[in-house]
Amino acid sequence: MKVLVVGAGGREHALSWRISQSPIVKEVYVAPGNGGTELESLLTNVEIQADDIEGLASFALENEIDLTVVGPEDPLVNGITDRFNELSLKCFGPSKGAAQLEGSKEFMKDFLKRHNIPTAEYSTFDSTKKAIEYVEEKGCPIVIKADGLAAGKGVTIAHTVEEAKEAINQSLETKVFGAAGNRIVIEEFLDGEEASFIVMTDGAVVIPFASSQDHKALEDNDKGPNTGGMGAYSPAPIVDDYIHEKIMEEIIHPTLKGLRKDGYKYCGFLYAGMMIDKSGQLKVLEFNCRFGDPETQPIMMRLKSDIADLCNQACENRLSEQSLEWDQRKALGVVMASKGYPYEYEKGKNITNIPQERSDLKVFHAGTKIESGILQSNGGRVLCITSLGSSVESAQNKAYDALSEIEWDDSFYRKDIGYRAVAREKK
Repeated sequence: MKVLVVGAGGREHALSWRISQSPIVKEVYVAPGNGGTELESLLTNVEIQADDIEGLASFALENEIDLTVVGPEDPLVNGITDRFNELSLKCFGPSKGAAQLEGSKEFMKDFLKRHNIPTAEYSTFDSTKKAIEYVEEKGCPIVIKADGLAAGKGVTIAHTVEEAKEAINQSLETKVFGAAGNRIVIEEFLDGEEASFIVMTDGAVVIPFASSQDHKALEDNDKGPNTGGMGAYSPAPIVDDYIHEKIMEEIIHPTLKGLRKDGYKYCGFLYAGMMIDKSGQLKVLEFNCRFGDPETQPIMMRLKSDIADLCNQACENRLSEQSLEWDQRKALGVVMASKGYPYEYEKGKNITNIPQERSDLKVFHAGTKIESGILQSNGGRVLCITSLGSSVESAQNKAYDALSEIEWDDSFYRKDIGYRAVAREKK
């Protein structure tokens, strides 16, 4: 089987790396890929951007691609699956209509409300004046979200009315998120612990993946602005068997039932980001219509089942209820980012001394490129150093030890990835 993986980030490196290990896969192409996928002997980069749907479709037809797996959200929201299906090409990812769950916060919140799926109280605005009046009425802390796709950066947790006003103005007036911020969703602040829960589905059958927890805030102790994610680990201790079943019953199954009822075809990964409070109550924070990044990296380190075969089964509507096989060790990934991220940062900085892959360690690349044989930074989030260990603390120590070997002057990273789980282990 020939497989095309669409995307250029750490998620796509991890997915394509795992797919390439499938006994049924002969060739794996990554479009456009990155420096890390270029260095993999079993992967071939293709110089087609992830948003070039017609270019990707032409490549798939010309090269007789058997399965396309879409990593990032933009092509899904723009209808890549619909276009591939028109050309009788198998594409693992939801339809354009279903991908609105991620493409529009307003659509998602209205969907949740309509189908009685628990989420935070909210209201939607395109008027700065009305948005500010709402915040003044509700008080703080409060959460301001750009309606559209903003690469994980369109969310502000405002602790004061002034902070909320600034976030509203940035979105609606200054247009820092472009068209994605023409409308905003303002919702109540939820207290608790976040967890990421990812399933794959053909629209009817659902297979849950191992739980995970990412770290969205830029700085240690969850301070600073939200990012695309500064690290993650799997499994998340907060998602015990009881919470797992509760997520499936209260969120996953009702969501897929609601999509079917509304007439949307959903075949792909579905990612639910949730807040779990001290009493075990759940509320949906967000949906992603693809695997999370950086959650994919630790999850793929632990996954033993054949992900390529599973995606192929789903595309053919023959996914069967089954349990996935997992490495019982814990996995943890730490993101190294370019200095200045998530704002302005420089590219083209040399990176050397990347640790060699081991059975318990893998450095996944996101924003990298190979220039004249030299590995260089080429994005905000650049590397994800991912390890396996008998405990989260063990995996954490391995990841940070490996990270310390990397030579890259213009980098930074959080030093506390996995802190909640480590604290739990010590109780």
